Order: sequence, then C-alpha cells, then structure tokens
Amino acid sequence: MAEQTSIVKCLVWDLDNTLWQGTLLEDGAVTLPAPVRELIAELDSRGILQSVASKNDHDLAWKQLEALGVAEYFVLPHIGWGPKSDSVREIATELNFALSAIAFIDDQPTERAEVQFHLPEVRCYDAEQLSELSALPEFNPATVTVDARRRRQMYQAGFERKAAEAEFQGPSEDFLRSLELVMRIGRATEEELSRVEELTLRTSQMNATGVHYSITDLRALLADPRHEVLVTTLTDRFGPHGAVGLQLLEKHEGVWHLKLLATSCRVVSFGAGSAILRWLGDQAAQAGVHLAADFRQTERNRMMEIAYRFAGFTDEPCDCRAELPAPAQEDIQRLHLSPAPSDPPPTLELHAVSLQGVLALAGREASLPAGSDVRRPEKMDDAWRTR
Repeated sequence: MAEQTSIVKCLVWDLDNTLWQGTLLEDGAVTLPAPVRELIAELDSRGILQSVASKNDHDLAWKQLEALGVAEYFVLPHIGWGPKSDSVREIATELNFALSAIAFIDDQPTERAEVQFHLPEVRCYDAEQLSELSALPEFNPATVTVDARRRRQMYQAGFERKAAEAEFQGPSEDFLRSLELVMRIGRATEEELSRVEELTLRTSQMNATGVHYSITDLRALLADPRHEVLVTTLTDRFGPHGAVGLQLLEKHEGVWHLKLLATSCRVVSFGAGSAILRWLGDQAAQAGVHLAADFRQTERNRMMEIAYRFAGFTDEPCDCRAELPAPAQEDIQRLHLSPAPSDPPPTLELHAVSLQGVLALAGREASLPAGSDVRRPEKMDDAWRTR
C-alpha cells in the first residue's frame, strides 16, 4: 500500500483513445480533449515527467502530437510495434528511474495486463480514470520546488548534452569548455528553500555530513547575520541544470566554518564541487580568515572527502578551531584549510555574490537586479580575480 502512494515520477501514455480520441491509422483525424490537454500541462508543472508507449507509425504519430501542440511535453517517446512492456522498461532505464516510480495509462485492458504481467511494479491505469488522475495522491507531490517545475526541460537538455558528449572528439576539458558552463553562487531566497532542503535530504554521495536541514532550520540560518546559506546553480548552452549545490557557512572572526557542502551527483563530472571550494578558498583568503569544514564519513560520500582533500583541506591542527563549538556528533571530522588566492576555474564562467558584500564576477561585469542593495565593485580585484 505504501508503494502505491509513493509519488509517480513519470507517466507513460498510450495514444489512441487515451491521450487523443480516435485511432490515428484508421480514422486519419483525431482530437485532443481540453481536459487531457490541461492534465498534461498540470502534471508537467508538478515536475512529473511524461512519455509515450504507443503501437503506431512513429513519424505519423509524432507529427500528430506536434500538430496538437503537445509534443514538447513528452520525453523519450517509444512509438512502434513492439510490446509496450518493453517500451515502458526502456523508458524507466533511460530515465534511471525505478519501475515503481513509473505509471502507465491505456484504454485497452490487454495492454495494461501485458505491462502489469512483465512489470508488476509499474502502476497501470484505465483511460477512463483520466478525469480523476490529477487528484490521486501519487500524482500530488507534497512540495513542488523551483527545479521541479522545469524538470522536463532539464531532462531534455540532459539528453542533448549526453548526445553531444558522445559525438565530441578531443580532451574532456575541451568538451567542458564547449558547453559554455555558467555557474552562479548566491544567497538562498525563500522560493529556493524547498529545493535547498531537498538537496540536504536527497544528496548522499556528495553530502559532506549527511545532515538534513529542514526549511525551518534553513529559515533560522537565513535570519542569523553570522550565517550564509548559499545556493549554486548551473546552466550551459543546452539549458539549465538547476540548483546543484548548497553551502552553509558560519562566519567567525578568524575562521569561516563550512557546516555543510552538498552538490548534486549530476554535475560531478563538470567539476562543480572543486569550483565551489576554490571560490570559497579565494573568498576566505580575501577576508584573511581560515576555513574549517565539517566532514562525516558515510557509506556513500567518499567522493566528497576526495574533493576536500584535493582542495587542500587537511587534518592538521590549528588554533583557529578554538573559536568553534565542538561538533554536534562525535564522528564529525573538522578539516582545515589556510587559504590562498585562487584563479577562476578554466572550464566555466562563475558569477558569485561576494562574502564581503559586493558582487563577484569572473569574466565580465554583472548586471544587478532592480532595487538591489549590493554595490557594484569598482575593480575586478574586489571580486573573483582574473589573473
């Protein structure tokens, strides 16, 4: 029963007499009911991906979806003449989703039975249930984050990025440059808090402590002038990666305490973690303070320890730690860095809010939002230096 109420991550649609009314190859003309069009848009806005598993002529069916104005909503469509269970399984595999996170809707009992027999974890629905689908608990995530609302665009960009990487010939660093990566590090906004909470909860491989911070916890830190709640986002020429990093920093007179660093596993290969740590080190060097970072080893976060060590953090003792309260848990290590100025990352353009109160920018001058109280730096040396 618990499995049945877990959230659906992708709904796979049949086409004939399910998504549209009519049989395309027999009737020639089909119609898309207004409630179905609204349902497609509503599920998309909730961050639920949608795909197609249909026995049809691929080119003809896809042209019909385009003509109806809904083709853009569907990722990894499987339109052909094979078993629909194979199509659903391949969609789940390509999305890297568990089968229990997939739902399938079809007007034909035999098609639903075929999928259910081969893929019992997949939730199957009769097309007659379309009118009630959006009200079911499994299609209603408790929170819809900023990134969830654009999840489909992020996945579509990811497919294009992956294809480009497969075709690229040359060193990996050259490929990263070709992506035209732009990283932004800024103070968390109220709108971003749900995604920030999600990063602390769901990120395990690249979470330095494995500690979960609730929205209430995060709001309290935002209200504390000694704390910085920093969110990292990433985009490239294919589209957004969304919020990919979180840094919780507490400032003391001689040391900045990095309580948590969490980054999305999706951007490890782009060097996001090392770029964040280099920037933090550069900011600390400008402020004339040391960095202390909490690390608690878990079964999955070995990669995060490597990132810290590669950035120069060590176990060597330093008097600066005397400013900090004892770790909340006995198994938390407190790593130390005596930072030095650092050059910007060579494979991405980085824009970041200065921890000294000015806007930092690598590469070119940034524009400030209307009404911003952050002053524009007079010299690039006030920000991330381009030496």
